[in-house]
Amino acid sequence: MFDPALFLSALFGWPLAQGALITLALSIAVQVVSFLLGMGAASLAASRRPVPRWGMTVYVWLFRASPALLVLLFVWNGLPQMIPQLQAGWFSPFLAAFLALTLIQVAYLTEILRSAYAAIPIGQREAAAALGLHRWQIFLLVILPQAMRIALPALVNEFISLLKTTSLATVISLKELMTVTSFAIATSFRFLEWYGAALVYYLLMVSVLTVVQIRIERRLSAGYIRR
Repeated sequence: MFDPALFLSALFGWPLAQGALITLALSIAVQVVSFLLGMGAASLAASRRPVPRWGMTVYVWLFRASPALLVLLFVWNGLPQMIPQLQAGWFSPFLAAFLALTLIQVAYLTEILRSAYAAIPIGQREAAAALGLHRWQIFLLVILPQAMRIALPALVNEFISLLKTTSLATVISLKELMTVTSFAIATSFRFLEWYGAALVYYLLMVSVLTVVQIRIERRLSAGYIRR
């Protein structure tokens, strides 16, 4: 039978809350770094020069085709064999998960941002150049704001997907939300209550992200809405 008292205890207890905080911290760190790297990678992917363009094509192909679980295990178990310095204690499960998920996320954000850049009419660049703006001023003041309006829904969807993908880090013993849940179930054998509490945490985090997405979309689209 379902035990409501245990469910509430799990839901409002510190272990799951701590696991959710680690999940959220890992997701935010990966998304921020991936976005910054993805902006530059998307520019290279759209470059007229064949070497950087094909280099980014290969990178995107490799990490979009690789299962996240395989990349996590390769970074955690394989890289220390290749780089002995990573066998030290500072190479933690959090750092390994951050590195693995960032490699994957950059590939997806590169494609999203490349498509958003390509959607901006060439006339916008030409007009900005005619006003005397430099290349980086054109990118930061003209291209990026418009590209963000286009890319935002896909970026938030990728962040939500990333938030759920962090649960795979349980295989490298990162104490995120699903790892804590699994440990609690292993000691109590109460599946419904602990899985239910973990589900509530995921639903809350995704719901907050959805609300934030809607608010940002409205703000970015304010100048484009016909009155």
